[in-house]
Parts: sequence; C-alpha cells; structure tokens
Amino acid sequence: MEQFTLIADFSLSRNAAGRLVLTTSSGTKHDGVFPVRAFPISAPNEGLSLIGDNGHELAWVTSLEALPSQTRSLIEDELARREFMPEIRSISQVSSFATPSIWQVETDRGDTELVLKAEDHIRKLTHTSLLITDGHGVNFLIRDIDQLDSHSRKLLDRFL
Repeated sequence: MEQFTLIADFSLSRNAAGRLVLTTSSGTKHDGVFPVRAFPISAPNEGLSLIGDNGHELAWVTSLEALPSQTRSLIEDELARREFMPEIRSISQVSSFATPSIWQVETDRGDTELVLKAEDHIRKLTHTSLLITDGHGVNFLIRDIDQLDSHSRKLLDRFL
C-alpha cells in the first residue's frame, strides 16, 4: 500500500455517488476516502489524515491552509458532513442544578435544548474550554468560559 506525506502527492474529486476520490501522482485512485482531524478542537486546521475505506491512512495534510482552494473546499465540505459539534455561546436556562437537567442554550447553529444526564458529562479540555455531551451523545463545545456572559457562567459554575 502506498503512503503519502506531501500535499503535492494527491488530488481529490468526487465520484458520481458523491464520495471523495483520492488520486495519487502515479494515477492510482482510492474511492471513498474521508478526512479525519488529528486535533479537532485545539488545532482544527492543522494535521489531517485522509483515510481509505479500509481504515488506513493514505495521505497526511499538515495544514488545510496550504492546500489548493478546490481541494481544501472538498475536504471542508466532507468534514462538515461528518462532524457535528455545536459551540455554546450562552446558557439561558437550566431546569435543575441536579442531574439529569434540561439546558436551554444558544449555539453557533441556533437555539436548542440539551439534556445533561450526569455531571461527569461535562469534561474540561483546557482551563477555559469544556466539552458537554448531552443525553443523545451530541458533543457541545464551550471554547472559552471567560467569553460567556455572566448569567451563563453562573449557571455553568453550579455544575463545575
């Protein structure tokens, strides 16, 4: 199996079914590849693998910014289809300070409600960022606690 480490070693396109196709500089085609971020939260645009349908890495991309715009666009579109991690901008209401509780939140994707089943479903990623997993397994990100309004921080502090 071929391994690639340089960005110039491949090109990407979509097949008739809409799946990504990686074509190597030698002309070998790999159908059904998908991108996987190495550091999806801390460095989302750095370090990305293109994985074949057999689960093996076919190419490594050091930086999305270094890719040609068409290739970058294909990868970003595919990532948007695969990843769903709304970022919480504010917490408007919490049903109870005991779990399970229902939270009314505003995210970068709109207002929603999440169910916090247990306090350990809030995980600290760094000293200012949190990952909250709701009752359906959806991950919500708080990128920076200090950027939340005082009401949101006060509600969140009850669970930390």
